[in-house]
Amino acid sequence: MDAGLLAHWPFEDGSSVKIEERIRLGGTEDFTIALWAKTDAILDDVLGDLAAWYDPRTRQGFNLGIMTAHGVTSHQSNYRHLYFGIDAGCKPVWRDCGRPGRAVRVMALATYEGSLYAATFETGDDERGHVYRYLGGQSWEDCGSPDACNSVASLAVYNGELYAGVTRYRAEGSSLPPSENKNPGGAIYRYAGGQEWVYCGRLPDADSVICLTVFRGQLYAIPWYSQGVFRYDGHAWRYCGTPGRRLMSLAVFAGDLYAAGNEGGGVFRYAGERAWESCGFQEGMTQIYSFVIHRGMLLIGAWPEARVFEYAGGERWIDRGRLDNELEVMGMMVYNGKLYAGTLPLAEVYRYDGPKQWSRLQQLDMTPDVRYRRVWSMAVYGGRLYCGTLPSGRVFSMEAGKCVTHDHELSPGWHHIAARRSATSLALFVDGRMVASAEDAGLRSMNIDNDAPFLIGSGPVDDFHGQLRDVRLYDRALTNEQIKALASM
Repeated sequence: MDAGLLAHWPFEDGSSVKIEERIRLGGTEDFTIALWAKTDAILDDVLGDLAAWYDPRTRQGFNLGIMTAHGVTSHQSNYRHLYFGIDAGCKPVWRDCGRPGRAVRVMALATYEGSLYAATFETGDDERGHVYRYLGGQSWEDCGSPDACNSVASLAVYNGELYAGVTRYRAEGSSLPPSENKNPGGAIYRYAGGQEWVYCGRLPDADSVICLTVFRGQLYAIPWYSQGVFRYDGHAWRYCGTPGRRLMSLAVFAGDLYAAGNEGGGVFRYAGERAWESCGFQEGMTQIYSFVIHRGMLLIGAWPEARVFEYAGGERWIDRGRLDNELEVMGMMVYNGKLYAGTLPLAEVYRYDGPKQWSRLQQLDMTPDVRYRRVWSMAVYGGRLYCGTLPSGRVFSMEAGKCVTHDHELSPGWHHIAARRSATSLALFVDGRMVASAEDAGLRSMNIDNDAPFLIGSGPVDDFHGQLRDVRLYDRALTNEQIKALASM
C-alpha cells in the first residue's frame, strides 16, 4: 500500500489543521490523495477545502473540498457537496441546457440528492412559478407548482429535504411588463416528490420570499418587498428583527449570519433575538445582491456599478473591482478554484483573475429589445457550473478544466475521502465507494504543474472547518480495491 506514497500526514489526534508544504506532483501524471475528515452536524460557517495544489494566476493545479454556497442571490445552491477538480488554464466551454417550462427568469438553482433543480418566474395569467429537475441535454422535468403565485424565488436544502420560497414577483423591477398573475406569495414549502409540495407556513405580512438559508441548524428566510428576517421553528416562522431596510440575501460566515441590504445598501450581522448590527456601507452602492466566500474572505456583489467588495472587519470594505461597465453583480460562486460572477444589464459571466481584475467570459442572454438581462442564479452540479438567466429563462453550464462532484449531502461525522486522477479519468470516493467519476481522453495532456504551495486543510474557498487525520498523497492512481482497503484501516 505504501508503494508510491509521496507524503503522509498522520494528524493522529484528528485536530483541525492547516499546513503548507513544498511538494510537486508530475504535471501530467497520475496521483491519489486520501484522508479522513470529520464535520459537525450544526454549522455556522462553510466547511471549506480539504487539500489544494493550485495557482490561481495560471489556473493550474487541483482542488478538493466540501462545497456549501449561501447567498447566491436568492438561494442556497449547494450544501455539503464534495468536489474534486483539476485545471491547466483550460478555456471554459459553455453549453445551453435549455429552458425549464415557460421560465422568464430562473430565480434559483439547487443541487439536491443527485439532481439539479431550477425555480422559475412564469408571467402569464394562467401560469405559475414551478420547480423543475434537470434531465440532461435541454430537458427538464416538471416537479410541480407549490403555490398559485408567479414565482418560486428561493431554494435551500434543510435537514436533508428541499425547501422552496414563493413570491409574487414584480417584473417591473427588471423593466419587463407586469405579470398578469397577481396571486400573493410569501409561503414556504417542502418537496415531497413527484409534483407534491407540503405547506410549511407563511412569512407574516409578506407576499414574497426572496431567500432561504441554513444557519446553526435552523432555516432562515427573508421577504422581498417588506422588512424582516424570520426563523422556522418547525411549525411557524418567528420574527428575528430587521436592520431597518428591505434585504436581498443571507450568508453564513465565520460564526455569524449576514444580511445584504436594499434601500441604501449595506451589510448587517445578526446579533441574536431581534438585534442586528451594521457591518458598514460601500460608497456609492445602494443595493447588495449576493455573497460568496473566497480565499477565506466574505465578498459581496453590488449595484449600481457592478462592483465586488471584500469584508475587512468592523465597518470596513475593500473594493475588489468593477466588472467592466456592467451595473449589477448577482450570482457569485467559486468553481474549480476560481471565482465567477454574473451581471446585469448584459447577462455576462466574469472570472476574477487578480486584484481588481475581472475577465469577461461569455454573454448568456441575447434577448433583443430589452433593457435588462440577468445572470441571477448559479449552482455547481455534475462537475459543471450552471447559470440561470432573465428574460430568456434559460440555463447554461460551463466546464473549466475537469471536475467531479458528489451531488449528495455529505453526512456529519468521520468519512474516508479519496480523489484520484488517472490517465483518462477523475474519480471521487467516500468510505471506499466510488461516488463520482468523469472520463476524458484529454486528461493526460492537462499539465497541472505549478509553483504554489501544497495545502492541507485550505484552498480556494476557505480553511477546512472540521478535523483531519491520516492524509496520504500517492504519485500513482490507486486501484478501487486499494482505496477501499485504506477506508477500512
